[in-house]
Amino acid sequence: MERPISQRLFAEAQKHIPGGVSSPVRAFKAVGGTPPFLVRGEGAYVWDADGNRYLDYVMSWGPLILGHAHPEVVRRVQEVAQEGLTFGAPHPLEAQLAQAVKRAYPQVELVRFVNSGTEATMSAIRLARGYTGRKYLVKFRGNYHGHADGLLVEAGSGALTLGVPSSAGVPEEYARLTLVLEYNDPEALRALLRERGEEIAAILFEPVVGNAGVLVPTPDFLQALHEARAYGVLLIADEVMTGFRLAFGGATERLGLKPDLITLGKILGGGLPAAAYAGRREIMEKVAPLGPVYQAGTLSGNPLAMAAGLATLEILERNPGYYAYLEGLGAALEAGLRQLLSRKGIPHAVNRVGSMLTVFFAEGPVVTFQDAKRTDLGLFRRFFHGLLDRGVYWPPSNFEAAFLSVAHREEDVAKTLEALDQAL
Repeated sequence: MERPISQRLFAEAQKHIPGGVSSPVRAFKAVGGTPPFLVRGEGAYVWDADGNRYLDYVMSWGPLILGHAHPEVVRRVQEVAQEGLTFGAPHPLEAQLAQAVKRAYPQVELVRFVNSGTEATMSAIRLARGYTGRKYLVKFRGNYHGHADGLLVEAGSGALTLGVPSSAGVPEEYARLTLVLEYNDPEALRALLRERGEEIAAILFEPVVGNAGVLVPTPDFLQALHEARAYGVLLIADEVMTGFRLAFGGATERLGLKPDLITLGKILGGGLPAAAYAGRREIMEKVAPLGPVYQAGTLSGNPLAMAAGLATLEILERNPGYYAYLEGLGAALEAGLRQLLSRKGIPHAVNRVGSMLTVFFAEGPVVTFQDAKRTDLGLFRRFFHGLLDRGVYWPPSNFEAAFLSVAHREEDVAKTLEALDQAL
């Protein structure tokens, strides 16, 4: 596909924006080439400024579980926008969306809205420290929780894509408060808890990792996480990506988790910037104005994002069969990818949970972050461009999950496999 307009737009953007993008992975540094500048989306498809159409598996990195420009979501946003874009004051839709969150996550008693997943995890950590009076945080290699200073330590997502395990500008003293372990290594977690459990405020984790590619938790690892409670450690499930995607109650419902705090985003905003942290009343009541843990945001709970999020959750709630549909479609895509790559003798692992999927070009199973780093990035670049040139827009990094939506159809899966067959 020719993209001269996108090339011109990218060259112009680089004069005014660092790297020409507002988020690093969009720059295509991991795969090379010029990113298409997308200008329209409908259902499972997007169009770039040159008029090329692509079958989309990025789906705005996860929020669009209903597909692009779902008519009901768009209508609800338009209705609210006509009354005003933002007020910096309480709005009725905030409590309505909070109630929808509580229906999805029955263990949640209070919800605080913010604007991004980074804000949600940053605030949840501050709250955990304020509640416990402890300062240390545990995270896992390759888990990405946003770009707050204390979280850019062996992170996934763009930091991994660009080969930057942390970030300049993060003081060493602050980074030392984050203790890093291997994801899916329960014995290492148990050993740390025995040694330092009473110093740790919280363990922050992606229940299903999507930012090092998809990594699936083992039952023993999940058990070890829950054993942390015996030490007074809070569990923070980062469901920014998995919330409302793997089930209406997210990974918490699907995996039977019992977190103390949950962070949400992406689908929560229905395609607009919105996120939240939520949990038990006794913990959440430490947040200002009820308690001493301060957090605020001018645009938090803004009417447009609340309308889009509420419309999305209501549609999901009244269509519980969507999750079985996504499971079946994901299974068909996974099986087709495995069959094609096996037939060509290409080493690979396809990791999938529900509508989240990653193809790793590596020998053997991919269970840990170290396994994911073995993937053949050169082969992934060829895979990516082979699909893109045939109208299939896969995430431009081997360390990001691909997403299905209910707008995807069986014929879209068939088109994807046909494109890959030609590319191979």
